[in-house]
Amino acid sequence: MNTRKLLSLFTFLAISTSLFAQGTKYHLLIGTYTAPGKSEGIYVYEFDTKDASTTYKSKVAVGSPSYFAVTNDRKFVYAVSEDRNRNINAMSFNSKTGELKLLNSVPSGSGGPTYISVDANGKYVFVGNYGGGTITALPINPDGTLGSDIQDIKHEGKSIAKTKPYVHSAVVSPDNKFVITADLGTDKMNVYAFDAKKRPNPLTPTAQGFVSLAPGSGPRHSTFHPNKKFYYAVTELDGTVNAFTYKNGRIDLIQTIKMADDSYTGKPDGADIHVSADGKFLYATTRNVLNEIAIYSIDQKTGKLTVVGRQPIGGKSSRTFDIDPSGNWMLVTSQGTNEILFFKRDQQTGLLTPTGQKIQHDRPSLVKFVKID
Repeated sequence: MNTRKLLSLFTFLAISTSLFAQGTKYHLLIGTYTAPGKSEGIYVYEFDTKDASTTYKSKVAVGSPSYFAVTNDRKFVYAVSEDRNRNINAMSFNSKTGELKLLNSVPSGSGGPTYISVDANGKYVFVGNYGGGTITALPINPDGTLGSDIQDIKHEGKSIAKTKPYVHSAVVSPDNKFVITADLGTDKMNVYAFDAKKRPNPLTPTAQGFVSLAPGSGPRHSTFHPNKKFYYAVTELDGTVNAFTYKNGRIDLIQTIKMADDSYTGKPDGADIHVSADGKFLYATTRNVLNEIAIYSIDQKTGKLTVVGRQPIGGKSSRTFDIDPSGNWMLVTSQGTNEILFFKRDQQTGLLTPTGQKIQHDRPSLVKFVKID
């Protein structure tokens, strides 16, 4: 190799190493409960994937924004207010600076909002009203504000554990044509067809209608596999993960697997669930008493799960978590100990290691990573 080619190679390696060492920075958005407590709304940090270091950027004052959703174009954020106002809030988002500005707030319909999602085209948000037992569809106006002509669908039924419906989440399908709700009160996963052109009633029940889970299981949160063929739901009351196949709006249950070890006899309190971006591992949390992260490998052909580990969180009442876009870090909210805890993630084994890093925040409820433009 001649001197010029050798120098070029060294230059390339030096630049590549430098870029790798620098890492990539993302916005980190944190939702909180504001009353009672010291938190004031949604907080924005800068997160560096190199070493998981964080820098505070800004905040926006919103009443108990316990859950929020970000549009695909990163121009808007929509948040529930899990307080006495029970509103849904629209905010503009500057994806360069991380600045949030409140645009408007509208009632959530039947009340008791606890979860929100947004369709891929930014036309509608969907709210799971835990207290009201409904799913609400709210239209998004061209300027990002929320419209007032809402659709509020009341669920019916009960279970051996609950006397009425409690809609805990509403997840949009990868094809943007369906919305699936987890009803903790009726033990059902309800499937709705979605058509944004049918304003003000974009949701209609599908022919399948719903899938019933084990009596008293209490489904809470759910997520799709990156390959769009599998779907997973975590249950709060009996602490299981339920695996489904997904095709054209239909979900079919293929597996139910426990989150806690067989020796555990207490309340599992299943909470949140996510699949790694590479589709190889699924993570699900338990809170309050057990406070663990259950780690599963995913069979890429069948979608079925195998337990590979259980990681103690170290906090209490861990409502949600998120994996950073690099796949190297996991951040877990710990509402009971007022902190967000950091874990290093092994992408080959899926296992987690506590780093000791944390962000102190009063009553954190949600963490999300957002790309910086």
